[in-house]
Amino acid sequence: MDDTNKKVLIAFALSFAILMGWKFLFPPPEPRTPPQKPAATAQTEGPAQKAAATPAPAGEKTTGRTAGKKPAPAAPVELPVQQGTKAEEIVIENGVSRVTLSTEGALIKGWILKKYHDEKGEPLDVVNRPACQTLGFPLSLSLGDQEMAKKLNSALYVATPQGPSLQAPTKVELVYSDGKIEARKVLAFGPAYEVHVEASVTDGQRFFPVEVTWPGGFGDQSLTYEAKAALDRVLYGNAEKFENVAQRKIEGAQTIPGPFQIAGMDDRYFLNIFLPDSPDQVFFRVSRRTWNPPDWKEKEPPKETVAALGTQQSKPLAFRLFVGPKDLDVLRSVNPPLDRVVDFGWFSIVAKPLFLALRYIHDHWIHNYGWAIVILTVLINVALFPLRLKQIRSAQEMQRVAPIVKGIQDKYKQYKFNDPRKQKMNQEIMKLYQEHGINPLGGCLPMVIQLPFLYGFYRVLDLSIELRHAPWIGYLKDLSAPDHYYVLLGLMIITMFVMQKMTPMTTADPAQQRMFMIMPIFFGVMFYRVASGLVLYWLTSNIVQIGQQMVINRMVPRPAPIPGARKAPGAKG
Repeated sequence: MDDTNKKVLIAFALSFAILMGWKFLFPPPEPRTPPQKPAATAQTEGPAQKAAATPAPAGEKTTGRTAGKKPAPAAPVELPVQQGTKAEEIVIENGVSRVTLSTEGALIKGWILKKYHDEKGEPLDVVNRPACQTLGFPLSLSLGDQEMAKKLNSALYVATPQGPSLQAPTKVELVYSDGKIEARKVLAFGPAYEVHVEASVTDGQRFFPVEVTWPGGFGDQSLTYEAKAALDRVLYGNAEKFENVAQRKIEGAQTIPGPFQIAGMDDRYFLNIFLPDSPDQVFFRVSRRTWNPPDWKEKEPPKETVAALGTQQSKPLAFRLFVGPKDLDVLRSVNPPLDRVVDFGWFSIVAKPLFLALRYIHDHWIHNYGWAIVILTVLINVALFPLRLKQIRSAQEMQRVAPIVKGIQDKYKQYKFNDPRKQKMNQEIMKLYQEHGINPLGGCLPMVIQLPFLYGFYRVLDLSIELRHAPWIGYLKDLSAPDHYYVLLGLMIITMFVMQKMTPMTTADPAQQRMFMIMPIFFGVMFYRVASGLVLYWLTSNIVQIGQQMVINRMVPRPAPIPGARKAPGAKG
């Protein structure tokens, strides 16, 4: 039935448009508002609580006589003074990362992922240095005493071993003490993307509850603020199930109490995750803070996310910090595995095998992801050829009976859509199809089957770091970005018109024929800003199908017209 074909074709096109726009129409839910008690304990501990937490001096016994009395405050412990003389930078490097530590505040000033470059072709530094100048640098400390935290974040620490350059695996210890308070950070660097961190602040008698923060946002800072704001997320939970919230949706400070195995931030291709040693004794805090870039021209200043891992316990805070790419192999090697962070969406059952097949072709056949897309598309279309052959035969049969269908429709055209007599028209058409053994949906089934492949390729190109900045030929240097010269898009539209001309038209209605002919323009609008790799997939599919259609037109004879098909039974005139 040509009306059915028309509706299915439109539904197919609209379905893909809705799938691509889903994340914009229905953004992720905002963070739940967890109990604030853990954070309040860590942030607002007063003198009374501090005194209560102070242990009794060694050897002193608690008797029934003194149990009800407030213990006398312990005498301050004099700590050895350890202070640096000048700010120095230490670069720790392994095969995948180059981390710059400063002895001023014991802070991270840069974290370069050596295998990747930003949009400007520079080494990718995931630390937003301009924002951190205002908001603080990674590994900043947060305490209940804000003045003490400010002092410790600007103090000159003593580093062991000293720089200026160290090769991983290595351990760096940074210590500061003014004789009353001692702050210590120990960072153990291995050969991969993880760094083990232990941070503590003590007065010699007890450890203070402490938070370690990553302010200033995270990721590829060469992208526009709007591009990052649309994709950056906050993650927390465990490896099997975690919450993810768009950073732009965070309002105020949100505190998530433990237990959790992972907590941190990501952008489109990179991940920054805290992995606490004691998941049940920590909390995760996120907030958004504004800063003023020197060249910012908009009215509202931009906001960046501040993420912090903290503990209420009187002991050092220990955790692993993973800063690296969202590469499935790399993420699986982490304990716990983080590969579920790469979400291929509803059609992951199709998208993930597509990605694995694409990577296999790239790694073993041809080391170019553009040609890998072409080869995989050819293989998919060859596999779908039997369905396409069935589609063409169905379309030819529909074309044979189209004049009769048109006659039936003309007989009932004077009736409104909701008139019960319209149902009789549908019954007559279905009876006609049954007599000729035609499945009215057979012509559209192969196109509908392509929807999961189309959306699967969309998700693969949108999320797979392997395709980030992956070139094809000529000016196409990034298959994950749109083709700004629209050459592929123009060729895609042209090949769709060619296919329309070569494929048997299933309807005799001129209005419906015109509707089918404008479908390439509709698809061109949908593909206007999608990844060039996705347009390459659709263009290649069109070319293969044109070739298949040429073979079919030679191999499969057109069925003879039905005698007397020019006029339907009962048609007027």
